[in-house]
Amino acid sequence: QVQLVESGGGLVQTGGSLSLSCAASGGTFSQYSMGWFRQDPGREREFVAAISRTGRTTRYQDSVKGRFTISRNNAVNTVYLQMSSLKPEDTAAYYCAATDRYYVGGQADSYDYWGQGTQVTVSS
Repeated sequence: QVQLVESGGGLVQTGGSLSLSCAASGGTFSQYSMGWFRQDPGREREFVAAISRTGRTTRYQDSVKGRFTISRNNAVNTVYLQMSSLKPEDTAAYYCAATDRYYVGGQADSYDYWGQGTQVTVSS
Protein backbone atom coordinates (compact mmCIF):
# COMPACT_ATOMS: atom_id res chain seq x y z
CA GLN A 1 0.00 0.00 0.00
CA VAL A 2 1.42 3.35 -1.03
CA GLN A 3 1.58 6.38 1.26
CA LEU A 4 1.55 9.87 -0.23
CA VAL A 5 2.87 13.11 1.27
CA GLU A 6 2.38 16.46 -0.46
CA SER A 7 4.56 19.51 0.03
CA GLY A 8 5.23 22.88 -1.54
CA GLY A 9 2.04 24.74 -0.86
CA GLY A 10 1.96 28.30 0.39
CA LEU A 11 0.84 31.85 -0.18
CA VAL A 12 1.53 33.49 -3.53
CA GLN A 13 0.34 36.59 -5.32
CA THR A 14 -1.79 36.52 -8.45
CA GLY A 15 0.40 35.70 -11.43
CA GLY A 16 2.96 33.92 -9.32
CA SER A 17 4.20 30.34 -9.41
CA LEU A 18 4.40 27.38 -7.05
CA SER A 19 5.69 23.86 -7.41
CA LEU A 20 4.02 21.06 -5.50
CA SER A 21 5.59 17.68 -4.81
CA CYS A 22 4.07 14.40 -3.76
CA ALA A 23 6.44 11.82 -2.36
CA ALA A 24 5.34 8.20 -2.40
CA SER A 25 6.49 5.36 -0.18
CA GLY A 26 5.49 1.82 0.58
CA GLY A 27 4.88 0.67 -2.96
CA THR A 28 6.44 0.42 -6.40
CA PHE A 29 5.86 3.96 -7.56
CA SER A 30 6.24 3.20 -11.27
CA GLN A 31 3.22 0.90 -11.07
CA TYR A 32 0.88 3.74 -10.02
CA SER A 33 -1.01 6.17 -12.16
CA MET A 34 -1.08 9.51 -10.37
CA GLY A 35 -3.37 12.49 -10.16
CA TRP A 36 -3.70 15.89 -8.54
CA PHE A 37 -7.00 17.18 -7.21
CA ARG A 38 -8.00 20.27 -5.28
CA GLN A 39 -10.76 21.20 -2.89
CA ASP A 40 -11.96 24.45 -1.44
CA PRO A 41 -14.12 24.36 1.70
CA GLY A 42 -17.76 23.92 0.79
CA ARG A 43 -16.96 22.66 -2.70
CA GLU A 44 -16.51 19.22 -4.20
CA ARG A 45 -13.06 17.82 -4.84
CA GLU A 46 -12.00 18.90 -8.32
CA PHE A 47 -9.70 17.18 -10.80
CA VAL A 48 -6.58 19.13 -11.75
CA ALA A 49 -4.20 16.84 -13.65
CA ALA A 50 -3.22 13.20 -14.13
CA ILE A 51 -0.22 11.31 -15.42
CA SER A 52 0.37 7.76 -16.55
CA ARG A 53 2.82 5.34 -14.98
CA THR A 54 5.58 6.21 -17.41
CA GLY A 55 4.76 9.91 -17.62
CA ARG A 56 4.13 9.77 -21.36
CA THR A 57 0.42 10.52 -21.04
CA THR A 58 -1.03 13.47 -19.17
CA ARG A 59 -4.43 15.05 -18.83
CA TYR A 60 -5.55 18.41 -17.44
CA GLN A 61 -8.68 20.19 -16.37
CA ASP A 62 -9.45 22.85 -18.96
CA SER A 63 -9.02 25.75 -16.53
CA VAL A 64 -5.38 24.87 -15.82
CA LYS A 65 -4.21 23.92 -19.31
CA GLY A 66 -1.21 25.99 -20.32
CA ARG A 67 -0.62 27.10 -16.72
CA PHE A 68 -0.02 23.85 -14.82
CA THR A 69 2.32 20.97 -15.67
CA ILE A 70 2.24 17.53 -14.11
CA SER A 71 5.37 15.41 -14.21
CA ARG A 72 6.93 12.52 -12.35
CA ASN A 73 10.32 11.09 -11.53
CA ASN A 74 10.01 7.38 -10.89
CA ALA A 75 13.63 7.20 -9.72
CA VAL A 76 12.76 9.31 -6.67
CA ASN A 77 9.13 8.20 -6.26
CA THR A 78 7.74 11.69 -6.71
CA VAL A 79 5.06 13.38 -8.77
CA TYR A 80 5.10 17.15 -9.30
CA LEU A 81 2.65 19.87 -10.15
CA GLN A 82 4.26 23.02 -11.49
CA MET A 83 1.78 25.89 -11.31
CA SER A 84 2.25 29.26 -12.96
CA SER A 85 0.11 32.32 -13.73
CA LEU A 86 -1.81 31.53 -10.58
CA LYS A 87 -5.22 33.06 -10.02
CA PRO A 88 -7.27 33.56 -6.84
CA GLU A 89 -9.64 30.84 -8.03
CA ASP A 90 -6.74 28.37 -7.82
CA THR A 91 -6.85 28.73 -4.04
CA ALA A 92 -7.56 25.32 -2.50
CA ALA A 93 -6.07 22.38 -0.69
CA TYR A 94 -4.23 20.28 -3.27
CA TYR A 95 -4.17 16.51 -2.97
CA CYS A 96 -2.24 13.87 -4.85
CA ALA A 97 -3.80 10.51 -5.52
CA ALA A 98 -2.70 7.13 -6.81
CA THR A 99 -4.16 4.02 -8.35
CA ASP A 100 -2.44 0.81 -9.37
CA ARG A 101 -4.69 0.57 -12.43
CA TYR A 102 -3.85 2.22 -15.72
CA TYR A 103 -5.92 5.37 -15.44
CA VAL A 104 -5.25 8.89 -16.63
CA GLY A 105 -8.45 10.61 -15.75
CA GLY A 106 -10.37 12.85 -13.46
CA GLN A 107 -12.76 10.62 -11.54
CA ALA A 108 -11.78 10.87 -7.88
CA ASP A 109 -13.33 7.52 -7.02
CA SER A 110 -10.99 5.83 -9.51
CA TYR A 111 -8.06 6.57 -7.22
CA ASP A 112 -7.39 4.38 -4.23
CA TYR A 113 -4.76 6.26 -2.23
CA TRP A 114 -4.69 9.89 -1.16
CA GLY A 115 -2.33 12.24 0.56
CA GLN A 116 -3.27 14.67 3.33
CA GLY A 117 -3.11 17.74 1.12
CA THR A 118 -1.15 20.96 0.95
CA GLN A 119 -2.76 24.40 0.99
CA VAL A 120 -2.29 26.83 -1.87
CA THR A 121 -3.53 30.38 -1.37
CA VAL A 122 -3.40 32.93 -4.18
CA SER A 123 -3.90 36.51 -3.06
CA SER A 124 -5.43 39.11 -5.35
